[in-house]
Parts: sequence; structure tokens; C-alpha cells
Amino acid sequence: MTARTHDHGVEELCEAGRGVYARALREGSVPDADAEDAPCLLGFGLLQHDRADPGQLRPVAPSVVLPRLLGTIEESIAQQRRRETRLADVFAPFLTIDAQVVPGVDPLAITVLDGLEHITAAITDAIEHSHEEALAIQPGRRSQTALTEALAKEQRFLSAGGRLRTLYQHTQRHSPFVLDHYEQLTGDYEVRTLDEVTDRLIVLDRTVAFVPGKSDRTLALEIRHPALVGFLVSAFDRLWRLATPLLPTPEHQPVRDGVTTRQRAIARLLVEGLTDAVIADRLGMNVRTARLHIAKLAATLGSESRAQLGYLIAESGILKPDGDLS
Repeated sequence: MTARTHDHGVEELCEAGRGVYARALREGSVPDADAEDAPCLLGFGLLQHDRADPGQLRPVAPSVVLPRLLGTIEESIAQQRRRETRLADVFAPFLTIDAQVVPGVDPLAITVLDGLEHITAAITDAIEHSHEEALAIQPGRRSQTALTEALAKEQRFLSAGGRLRTLYQHTQRHSPFVLDHYEQLTGDYEVRTLDEVTDRLIVLDRTVAFVPGKSDRTLALEIRHPALVGFLVSAFDRLWRLATPLLPTPEHQPVRDGVTTRQRAIARLLVEGLTDAVIADRLGMNVRTARLHIAKLAATLGSESRAQLGYLIAESGILKPDGDLS
């Protein structure tokens, strides 16, 4: 019997093949003749001849076959990724030439960066070619690994005379990783925090910006269109003016009427009717911490229920801007 296959892939195994393979697994082997209508089983390596009895076919365990087939797929994907990188390298100079010779056309104004490796390489290259200013918004928590990897790049930028401004959420004010990271830096840098920030943003020399293309950060956009970069810089500057300085000069969060700044931020979201989980996500904290703050807020205002808490927040005046005594 020859090792030929039907005109289909292993992921589309024919009915005859499914039946024979299942029976071989149950019984331990099947006669060679039983697989004549399913030569794909030999071709795909699901059955093999019994060395002791050439007339019998024994099944290869699915726990062995599946990883082997998946490994083939993964290698194929890796090859395509490598080909994608080579194509991008080959065509990059041609795209630059095309942008220069065609008036009003800039195909590189927005570049899609696919894959963490490409994103990291593009940001690193842009930092190395920047010398004046770096603006960054870092939502959520930054791991110690991410901060360690960024340290050398940020220090080189600062040592070259650049200015670094970074926005975090208030939850990072007491992060030992963040505080230790900036204590190791020397140069013109400043860190501020807000209750809520936008998604991640990096702007370099006000000429190139990087924003996420997907929530899992496997896709990003490199933006060089002057109008779009200008819009992002303007948005950053507005958030920056609203933010509380953290480094190099920390400031304590004020307490007014027994309610902290953090609790007022939660109160604003409570009156919008948001759930504890949504509030925690918006403010970059876990649900347990959010509920602890809500409980303290309720105790301060004398609330006995969630509905009453919303009413008391509105009546208490704690959401009025500082200095507003009306």
C-alpha cells in the first residue's frame, strides 16, 4: 500500500479516515486493507505499518500527532513573519523615495506595526533619533521587567539633553518599581499622575507618535502626520496641566471634609452609576481596593445603602472644584 493522500488537509480529515483511525485507536490495529479508502491516514502519519505484522496498521497516538502538526504550523507562521520583516526592510527605502518624489503624498504618515518585536524596534529607533522631548502616558501597572528594559534607553535620551515627561495613574504613586526606576535616572525628567489617563501614548520631538492598534498591544500605529501628532501633543498637554506632580518633588494628596482625592474620584464615577468593576478598571486598581474606598466614603458620609450614597455625594458638595464655596 503506497503512502498517498486524498486531496484534503489533515484538519479536514475525511469520514473514511476518521472511522478507520478511531477503530484503530480502540482495537490497537486494523488490517492494511481496511485503510485502502483512506490513504491519507498513512500520508498524515496517523497510521503506520506494524513491524511485527506488515499486514496490520497501528495508530500513532493523537497526543503525539497533534503537537507535531501544530509545530509545523508554528514554523510556517514563523517563516512568514521572517519573510514579512525582509520585505519591509527591502521596500522601506523605496517608500521613502516615493514619498519624496510624489508631492503631497506621504505613505509613511501612518505606519501599522504588527507584532511586539516590530513595535519595540520602531520605538527604540525613534528614541535614538530624538534629542529634544519625549512625552509618555503609561496606563495601568508597569512591570519591573518593562521598567528595567526602558531604563537604559531613557537615560541615553536624558544624557543627550532630552526632556522626559511621563503621566501615570494615581495608583502608581506608591509603586516601588516606578519610584526606584526614576530614582536611578538623572536629567530633565518629570512624572505626574491622574485618576484616569488615556491608553498608552509616546510622542518624540513632537514629530512622531506611537499609539496602540489593539488592546493587547500586539498592533501599534506609528504616526508622523503633523496634524495628528499636534492633536496628540495638545491632548497630552491638557492632561499634564490637570495632573498631580509626583517626581522629582512628591506632593501629598489633600484631604477635604474627611474625603481624600482618590475617594472624590471614585465618588464622581459612583454618581454616574458605574459598577465597582468598571470603577476599578477606570482608576487602575483592583475591585477589592475600589470597594474598600467606597466603604470608607460611605462611612464618612453616613450612607447605609448604595442608592443613598449617590444622593449624599451629590448633596455633600465634595465634587465641587477646590475653592468653589457656592
